[in-house]
Amino acid sequence: MGDWGFLASLLDKVQSHSTVVGKIWMSVLFIFRILVLGAGAESVWGDEQSSLVCNTMQPGCENVCYDWKFPISHIRFWVMQIIFVSTPTLVYLGHAFLIIHKEDKLREKMKRDSENKTKTPKYTDDKGHVKIRGKLLGSYLTQLFFKIVLELAFIVGQYYLYGFVMIPQFACSKSPCPYTVECFMSRPTEKTIFIIFMLVVACVSLLLNLIEVFYLLCTRVRCRSRRQRMHNTTSAENPASLSTSWQTSEDPLKQNKLNMQYEGKQSISGSLDGAKENKQLLQDH
Repeated sequence: MGDWGFLASLLDKVQSHSTVVGKIWMSVLFIFRILVLGAGAESVWGDEQSSLVCNTMQPGCENVCYDWKFPISHIRFWVMQIIFVSTPTLVYLGHAFLIIHKEDKLREKMKRDSENKTKTPKYTDDKGHVKIRGKLLGSYLTQLFFKIVLELAFIVGQYYLYGFVMIPQFACSKSPCPYTVECFMSRPTEKTIFIIFMLVVACVSLLLNLIEVFYLLCTRVRCRSRRQRMHNTTSAENPASLSTSWQTSEDPLKQNKLNMQYEGKQSISGSLDGAKENKQLLQDH
């Protein structure tokens, strides 16, 4: 089915930008899907159409019956499943690389202009490790959502296309078959084992995606509650920070009191000035 090296190298880069559960999902994808599909399943299926045998000599009948029973072979279906399920992860990898590139440029700018530190890197540290938060967290959860939807879609699609058991024979009456013929599959038991194995691996991948979503959400809620607890502790240790509202409510009272004192002094000084003027007039007379 071709070389999986390019896809494997891309997905390997995602591990450094993923959670612990995401790294387990990558291992399941590499070992139990790509490796098993390339090493074992291809040799079991091979050219399935040439191995199909129908009890008729009518030319083209076997080809038509195989196309009717299997619109797409299991191998190609699983290859499409791996590619489609891996695509959201590759999109997230591109977003992570874009953020890392921007923050590397920001660090270089901070080194050149050491006095200007109004904006600091948010998603990466000095060693290049990614912190899944903010927009990056939204991107990560989005790709998990699409992976869950695609896994479910392929599992349901496999059920409606083939079922989960390879039947040893089936009846076919498609044209140009002259009558209803019986067609026989090769190695149905071995193929059933591979079908069930790939189904179990797909379910495990789906379960890991769900666990990762809950893990990220619980981590987010725990961090928020920890910050709230630290804020409350800081406020309790420094109650002066809580008295700003009281100060603002007392400020008008203090201002009114100062105004009244100022007006009282003005009235007293005015009355003294008036008394001095009257005394001066009496002395003049």
